[in-house]
Amino acid sequence: MRRFTAAVFLLLSCVVASAQKQITIEEIYSGAFRTRGMERLQSMPASNHYTVVHTDRASRSQQIDAYNFATLEKVATLFDTKKHRQISAIDTYAFDAVEAQVLIGTNSTAIYRRSFLADYYLYNLNNGLFTKILEQVQEPLFSPDGTKIAYAKNNDLWYYDIASDSHTRITSDGKKNEIINGITDWVYEEEFAFVRAFDWSADSKHIGFIRFDETRVPEFSMTVYGSNLYSSQYDFKYPKAGEKNAIVSVHLYDLKTSALRKAQLPLTDESYVARLQFTKNPAELSVQVLNRHQNDLGLYFINAASGASKLILRETDEAYVDVTDDLTFLADNSFVWSSERSGFNHFYLYDANGKLKRPLTTGNFDVTKLYGVDQKGQKLYFQSVENGPLYRDVYAVGLNGKNKKRLTSAKGTHAATFSPDFSVFIRTFSNAQTPPAYALCESASGREVKPISDNTALLQKLAAYQLPKKEFFTITTPTGVSLNAWMIKPANFDPMKKYPVFMYQYSGPGSQEVADSWNDANDYWFMSLAQQGYITVCVDPRGTGYRGAAFKKVTQNELGKYEVEDQIASARIIGNYPYVDASRIGIFGWSYGGFMSANCLLKGNDVFKMAIAVAPVTSWRFYDTIYTERYMKTPQENPSGYDENSPLHHVDKLKGKFLLVHGTADDNVHVHNTMQMVEALVQANKPFEWAIYPDKNHGIYGGKTRVHLYEKMTQFVLDNL
Repeated sequence: MRRFTAAVFLLLSCVVASAQKQITIEEIYSGAFRTRGMERLQSMPASNHYTVVHTDRASRSQQIDAYNFATLEKVATLFDTKKHRQISAIDTYAFDAVEAQVLIGTNSTAIYRRSFLADYYLYNLNNGLFTKILEQVQEPLFSPDGTKIAYAKNNDLWYYDIASDSHTRITSDGKKNEIINGITDWVYEEEFAFVRAFDWSADSKHIGFIRFDETRVPEFSMTVYGSNLYSSQYDFKYPKAGEKNAIVSVHLYDLKTSALRKAQLPLTDESYVARLQFTKNPAELSVQVLNRHQNDLGLYFINAASGASKLILRETDEAYVDVTDDLTFLADNSFVWSSERSGFNHFYLYDANGKLKRPLTTGNFDVTKLYGVDQKGQKLYFQSVENGPLYRDVYAVGLNGKNKKRLTSAKGTHAATFSPDFSVFIRTFSNAQTPPAYALCESASGREVKPISDNTALLQKLAAYQLPKKEFFTITTPTGVSLNAWMIKPANFDPMKKYPVFMYQYSGPGSQEVADSWNDANDYWFMSLAQQGYITVCVDPRGTGYRGAAFKKVTQNELGKYEVEDQIASARIIGNYPYVDASRIGIFGWSYGGFMSANCLLKGNDVFKMAIAVAPVTSWRFYDTIYTERYMKTPQENPSGYDENSPLHHVDKLKGKFLLVHGTADDNVHVHNTMQMVEALVQANKPFEWAIYPDKNHGIYGGKTRVHLYEKMTQFVLDNL
């Protein structure tokens, strides 16, 4: 091999540097850097197969393909839109228990973050019968015996009998902005993260559901500008902190007698029913009931025939009890439950009467996901951050709480989809340098059996951009708190130069931005800024997640206090780095992060030169009951907690450059927040910039909206940092 001279090497280095391809906002938000994955992967318990949706862009068609879990070999194309042109796109799909029928959703219309209306077609895999059965309904669900489909329409609950092709109405009092049956209201959907509020009993004889009476809930009105001569109003029930919630009740429907029965639960007008599901015993419906402060949770079993209830388990906490989807019933109706009672989130096994049998996991780390229970093999499979909060690994542990085994090894973020028989799993892996890769692994050992797919093509494409690496480190504040952080420097970083720093954060309770996983769209934006000479830093302050309950819950009753202190302290420390220009530090955030960036600019006016706040909460008095009161109690109980950390009360401190951004159709964080901030800034005679996006929701997207927004924010950074 010939050796390069120093002159030749220098020349090549200059050529490479000059050839570095620049990232554009248009590329980021047109999907140029999108990763390839296993789209809508589902396990099929009856056949021990898995399915994915494939999109053929050339023929503008989609297919549901089935694969053998053990061999990865394609078994069949179960459905192809080329043969059924009534469906332009497969928005959702679900199989019945024996996998003889598939329910396909299409023509979807979004309602809020998780809810949508869609048309549904039933396809019989045995005889090929294809029928449109439902039009613009919500959350259809097969009965366990596969003979019926329950669904919600116009705030009422119905079921469809497949054999007779008939629809039966279960409730008849549903009315917009008054009564909802079987579907959650806005605040439940957003903050308890579920939409379908009904379930089938294991024997398909009963349906249990939650009823919401929204009559007393204050109504919020949003102007819809559209393109017509006159604007219109969209009105919906939105309970703000301290205001009235919907009154909830639980009901049971007997399909044989058509009888409706109200469950006998100790509910008050202030109670929440945060989860509902039938147990393995068809006669028992489980519900999780929370008090309004969300620090007292009861798990109740309800008799489907009588409606009588009994308390099975109770969880309390000085701050709040997190609601999760970890509750898993075993064949004998014993169940797995997760709790932070030890100071860290762990799994516990209870018998059918709610008596604790044993903890299944222990230690000074949080478990993060329950993948399933192999009752034959007597093992529980889960994900945790045992190897550090930046990382995710997959584990197995015996149902006796012994023989825990780590099934993944590479440093980064692992997730798993297990075969129904738990013999193998599809492992997903990524880290900051490795885009998502998929492989088949043995469940017993974690050994990789066969790779499935990766994103090598994306890495090859990105090589031309010479992207900088995300570097992870910790910051120790003057009070001795250690905070996780990452930094993105320019690829041609010179330690002898002084660089401006752009800080990004979210900072909300239990959240995490500092994790060793592959890029999201914001990361590419930060790398585009790095190409223009900026360093980006992200710090997870106190109150964020995956470091135990004490670290997460320290912000209780004072949202925006400790998190702001930590961001300001971190900025001061970073400002002392020899390669940082301490006079040029900015901060950016969205939603909770917008609340934070506004507060940091105001309270840290001697540290931050500029800030961008997108869709910010400007006072927790304007936000919803469930989220806000979980951390703050009500404004009536905690007025100082609400006001002392509201940026509205600190506008007089503004010195730096400030950009406010909001969408007028934000049903989550209302534009009211920004309008109040604008008025406060105007009355304080403080200069600022703002951008309003008509008819855009909390995500501020659609058409060229994201491109416009990020180009505007980029220019603001270039002009002011």
